[in-house]
Amino acid sequence: MKFGPVPLHEAQGAILAHSLQGATRKIAKGTKLASEDLAELSAAGHTELTVARLEPGDMHEDAAAEALANALVPDPEGQGIRISGAGTGRVNLYAAQAGLVRLDRARLEGFNAVDPMITIATVPDYHRADANGMIATIKVISYAVPEDAVRQACTGAEGAMQVVPPVFTRATLIETRVTEETPADKGRAAMAGRLHRMGISLSDRVVVPHREMELAEALSQAPGELLFVLTGSATSDVMDVAPQAVRRAGGAVTRFGMPVDPGNLLFLGDYQGKPVIGLPGCARSPALNGADWVLERVICGIPVTAQDIAAMGVGGLLKEIPTRPMPRRDAEG
Repeated sequence: MKFGPVPLHEAQGAILAHSLQGATRKIAKGTKLASEDLAELSAAGHTELTVARLEPGDMHEDAAAEALANALVPDPEGQGIRISGAGTGRVNLYAAQAGLVRLDRARLEGFNAVDPMITIATVPDYHRADANGMIATIKVISYAVPEDAVRQACTGAEGAMQVVPPVFTRATLIETRVTEETPADKGRAAMAGRLHRMGISLSDRVVVPHREMELAEALSQAPGELLFVLTGSATSDVMDVAPQAVRRAGGAVTRFGMPVDPGNLLFLGDYQGKPVIGLPGCARSPALNGADWVLERVICGIPVTAQDIAAMGVGGLLKEIPTRPMPRRDAEG
């Protein structure tokens, strides 16, 4: 591609690099200049224009962006991604439905390393996407790029990103109480909001005394495909009431505790093939906490191991919440 100033009378068919005001209208940058555009600019007193001119082997920015998007998303339905139209060298990618974005970092870094003019910017891996939420933007920075560079960027890009949809539709939240009073519904409302974003509904409310036997019975009778436990008293040990209730019901606990704050007191388990998530108290707030990172993966059928949870500590110091009983700084010795 050639770029630079040329006499106005030599600019027909070239791409205008910068928007200019003509005699009666504005000519936008990126316009492929026709004779009427040149007449308009000439009447306004312009004699020289800065333009881009494609050479053999070049691909226009829009055509390049479309080719790159189609290489990254060859199966939009299967990958759960919607591709926008191209404009000014840009194509946006959207989640076709709510889910978690999965990225192949190595492939995407390779895509961006081919040519500085060929770029993709994405949301982070495991990002929770809403339906029609933007998850990536492909931008060809210059007005044209070599076809060879486009082909190279496309090579190996297939399947580098997808949106994994939820695999559950109904969940049960079991709450425990430490007094005779029914807990406020703040926690249930926060959880209902989290789940609604992913297209999941909650079954009828279940509140039981904070004792192993009653909680185990509630777990055995819970109708949801996915089970949550929100205790009236914080779970402070792997042998505490809630984890023990899971075992008493015939289930298993695979992880207690996570290196994400807020969210330390989460536990993960299984009851007859149903995932069980013991929620930390911070789940009563709609603010982001460690439980979100676990439940979103579980909801989308992505296995969560103890090693996965351990790895969440890097980047796991989340925003302090105003309702925290003991702010972190106050807990310092």
